[in-house]
Formats: sequence, C-alpha cells, structure tokens
Amino acid sequence: MAEFQVVFSGEVQAGVDADLAQAAIGQLFQLSDGNLQRLFSGKRIVIKQGLDAATADKYRQAIERAGALCTVEPMAAGSDVSAPEPVPAQAAPAENAPAQPAAASKGKKLQPRDNYMAAFADVEAPDFDIAPVGSDLQEQYRDFAPLDIDLAALSLAPVGSDMGELKQDHAADVPDTSHLKLEDK
Repeated sequence: MAEFQVVFSGEVQAGVDADLAQAAIGQLFQLSDGNLQRLFSGKRIVIKQGLDAATADKYRQAIERAGALCTVEPMAAGSDVSAPEPVPAQAAPAENAPAQPAAASKGKKLQPRDNYMAAFADVEAPDFDIAPVGSDLQEQYRDFAPLDIDLAALSLAPVGSDMGELKQDHAADVPDTSHLKLEDK
C-alpha cells in the first residue's frame, strides 16, 4: 500500500485574504499564534505523513476549503522525509481512492448537494434502523453471580427517624442584658 504525506508551504489560494486563510488553518488544526506563524513562514512543512490516498486527499480538501494550498506527495520507501518527489495534489491516487472504500462499504453513501458537500462524498453513513416501540435494545445480557455477603448484622431504621447526630435537650443560655441601657445624648 502506498503511503502519502501532506506538505504545506504557506501558500494561500488566489483571491483569498491571507489573514482569513491563516485564521481558518489555525482553527482547523487548533494552532497557537506561534505555531501558525511558523506554518505560514514559507518553508516546506510536512503536516501529516504515512497516510493512505483517501485520507491524504481529505486533508488536502480541508486545507483548500480553508483557503490555503498544499500538496500530497508519495512517501519514498527508503529515503528520508525531506526529499520525496513532488506530485500534484490532483494526482491519480486521489481519483482511484473513492472506488476502493465504496466497494467495501456496507453503509449508505451520501450524495453531495454542492461543491462544499462533495468533500464529504466518501463519508460512510452507518446503516442504522429504528427499533419498534417496546423492543429490547440490549442484544444480550450477562448473568452475574450474586456475591456471598452476610447482611444479617444490618437493619433498616423506621420511616421518619433522624439519621443524623442525636439531639441534645438543653436550652441555650440567654445572656443577661439588664445592665445595658439606651440613652439619647
């Protein structure tokens, strides 16, 4: 299986404000300002590596929706990461990728309503059914063996009994205030 890497060089799509693209990429990857400035420094940075073609294409589409440009490159088997041969982002592996998951898919396929939703065309929606009213949702139950605990020493208090601290029946000492007087001056 071929492995790919997503490479970003800080390039912004034509007609897109650079600040808006930076903010969108920062939100997409949850980057701090320092990391965002480092990402848009113009240097070649490998964002993600070891991806299959479909996943690498999803990264590329998400970055393009944010207003930036990136390339998807195949990873060379024996060479280091810094010197792979560049391949355009619209390469043939991205075209062949949707056919493979669709053949193995058991769920329902989403049909895109516009260009934005076309990015999510490869999402496999689960094929859930709604159970009839009153049906048991748990498929199987596990039997639990009761623990052998001696509860003979325990008893229940009668209804309405005070479970807190015992009340003490002593009246509060009222201080003698007979020596105090109020006078107007």
